[in-house]
Amino acid sequence: MLILLPQAIVDGLMIGGIYITIAIGFSLAYGVMHIIDFAVGEWIMLGAFLGYYLTEWTRIEPLFYLPVVFVLFGLIGYLFQPVIHRVLSGKKGNPLLMALVFTFGLALMFKGLGLTIFGFYSRSIPSNLSAGSLSLEWGNFFVTIPTIRLVGLIYALTITVLLNLLLKKTDFGLAVRALAQNKEAAGLMGINAKRTNSWVYGIYVGISAMSGVLIGCTFSISAQMGAKYTVLSFFIVVLAGMGYLSGVPWAAILLGLVQSFFLIYFNPGYTLLAVFVILYAVLLVSPKGMFGKGV
Repeated sequence: MLILLPQAIVDGLMIGGIYITIAIGFSLAYGVMHIIDFAVGEWIMLGAFLGYYLTEWTRIEPLFYLPVVFVLFGLIGYLFQPVIHRVLSGKKGNPLLMALVFTFGLALMFKGLGLTIFGFYSRSIPSNLSAGSLSLEWGNFFVTIPTIRLVGLIYALTITVLLNLLLKKTDFGLAVRALAQNKEAAGLMGINAKRTNSWVYGIYVGISAMSGVLIGCTFSISAQMGAKYTVLSFFIVVLAGMGYLSGVPWAAILLGLVQSFFLIYFNPGYTLLAVFVILYAVLLVSPKGMFGKGV
């Protein structure tokens, strides 16, 4: 079984790359807005189906549509954020609890709409890269890397680098970091919290929708897929540390490696159990995540 170890590691890295894309926007939104969005999986689902139908209608490589999906869903997120802000700023009720209830209801609504429009059947997004692969061999070890998963990993790392540059090298990033640290002080410095939150939520929704296209090219998609990716996103963000963006890639890759090792060496049915055992153990030692830098 040792001969399968390099393949297990490579598969884990490739899966982890996809998981980075579903969690990094979620982490950014939580770090600034301090809400746990239970609709993240549904944004991914809607983005996946947009990519599917655009590909069916035009027969163009779906990865070319990633910018289109980002802009469209980014605009939807930007326009939708004031509704969430209104819920959070209400005088009655706990803002965190209200956000949880509101986004949970939003997820149910999107899922119902998805089932009504797209049906119950699973499908996949046809991509010219899905059939290709790279093969590496040294000694007795042989590794196969699916091209589409390699592209997904490159995309995830690119998004991570661009987000870090945006947050650390631009005035907008300075405003975002100021809001994440202290909203009142940021407001006194002239930062428009409502507008900045809208941009952040738009970026988060756009990235989540783009990841849905990649997921559709790699795995199957359905109107019921949202709950799975909400759970995975939540696990990664909590393990990395709530709001700690730099920890997301490491937590996502850890999850990918756990899933890969269970698929090859153990019973795949126990993957989620192993994931939550790891999460529980980490939070017992470090409640702020595996790096101790979360909110």
